[in-house]
Amino acid sequence: MAKAHLNPVIASHLVEIKAEEVPDTQIYVFERGEHGEDIVTYKDLHEKANRIARLLLDSGIKTGDTFGVFMRNYPEFVYSLMAGTTIGAIMVPIDPRSRGDRLKYLLTNSGAKAVIVSIECLEQLEEVVQDVPGLKFITVAYQRDLNMPVSPKYHVLNETLEKDTWQTVDQMIMDVRHPMQIIYTSGTTGDPKGVAIRNNRTGLFNILNMIVWKYKKDDILYNGLSLTHGNAQAVTLFPALALGIKAVFSPRFTKSRIWDICRKYGCTSFSSLGGMLAGIYNEPDKPDDGDNPVKVVISAGTPQPIWENFEKRFNVKILEWYGSVEGGFAYKPIGQGPIGSFGKPVPGVMEFKVVDDEDREVPVGQTGELICRMMKGETKVDYLGKPDDSEKKTRGGWLRTGDMVHRDAQGWYFFDFRKGTELRRAGDFIQPEYVESVIGKHPGVSEVCVFGIPAASGAPGESDLVAALEPFDGKTIDPASVYELCKSSLEKNFIPSYLFVVGHIPKTITEKAIPRLLKEMFDKGEGTTHKYQDHA
Repeated sequence: MAKAHLNPVIASHLVEIKAEEVPDTQIYVFERGEHGEDIVTYKDLHEKANRIARLLLDSGIKTGDTFGVFMRNYPEFVYSLMAGTTIGAIMVPIDPRSRGDRLKYLLTNSGAKAVIVSIECLEQLEEVVQDVPGLKFITVAYQRDLNMPVSPKYHVLNETLEKDTWQTVDQMIMDVRHPMQIIYTSGTTGDPKGVAIRNNRTGLFNILNMIVWKYKKDDILYNGLSLTHGNAQAVTLFPALALGIKAVFSPRFTKSRIWDICRKYGCTSFSSLGGMLAGIYNEPDKPDDGDNPVKVVISAGTPQPIWENFEKRFNVKILEWYGSVEGGFAYKPIGQGPIGSFGKPVPGVMEFKVVDDEDREVPVGQTGELICRMMKGETKVDYLGKPDDSEKKTRGGWLRTGDMVHRDAQGWYFFDFRKGTELRRAGDFIQPEYVESVIGKHPGVSEVCVFGIPAASGAPGESDLVAALEPFDGKTIDPASVYELCKSSLEKNFIPSYLFVVGHIPKTITEKAIPRLLKEMFDKGEGTTHKYQDHA
């Protein structure tokens, strides 16, 4: 009989309850391609979370302390999350691509006292560890398929997880408001901000499932997004945990493998962000594209030009939604509303307004900043160590999203661009997303990101456009044909001055390109540059 004092809103409490009621139910599958898979049951999750909880306590980690988890999508990530929730230590999920100054910033800003790191990320950690004086304990999760030895100077997490005996750690946290994680924003335009995610957020995820995702008991979910991002947790990790349905994770997103994975495991749904969906669509057509078990793609940021064709080609429906780690939520139910809209707020839960720089509501059809607030309770953001930024983000009781949107006469909302990303050229304001949507139709272009550099004319505040292009594996891009497409589909001011062909476009954990890094690559000549004037 489960202990009466346990609260299923708190994730580790829920795991303990389920481990007693249905211990052998398979919750998570971590697929490793040719290296097999790891299957996690409620029993496994409870046991191994307790092993790590004890390890953290024995290493001096207390309630309220922070610890980093630095790895791809492996079972140890989920074990560590539940361990932290058990003892009230606050987990800091770290993008496995982080290194150098960014990694150092995340560890020092969060005040991490320990790091649980997979062997493949250890070298990145070692590059900065001497500059993180607060870090007291490192344990390494050895991944069997990588065949990388662990230095004897580090504790090996596998030894703890594989011991013959273990002890249950009493649940130390009963407060649903206690922080569970600190998730950092992408930081595409500056230093990332750490957002405190509290235990009661899991209850919100379950409500979203009832209203929006509407998973059924026979559904099997798939997610290739990193678990260090809120999307993978909200759409897949926590709903599967609460409902007792299977979720499949890959170590990383691979657009060429997604359909094969879904067929292998019978996945009925997968989660996507805009850049991912475009990448999947740009893969070469296959005769069996429509022969798959997926019924619904839960997408945030589906490009309008490919929306309907994507559904037809792959025989799926797209459920579009909008949200951020700070808050704010909307969705477009399948079959409702216009293509291209990200939906409406949930009635009775959240209120939206579109405003100008003076907080005046703008007319229907006009672009402004989206602000939102909870209709019940306080609208609040907890930026770690940044009270002024937290207050500014929710000035006047409204969350300032930074997203520039418009709404139609029926109340459907449409994303236009991120505040501050628009570029000015010869007096025209240009949204990079629009130019990207055109170039992305080129059959040789796998990924595209448009950014600005100081205008050669020297005009203050103006930019020349650069389109960074990533070709499909093993293929090349013909710049002349790209420019022909631009000339046929874009006004002259919207045609990039330069095409910048690179091997790989750097991205955030949310699969968004990082213009700042591309600019650095462009300045250093780390790619092949083609001038428009040579192809005009």
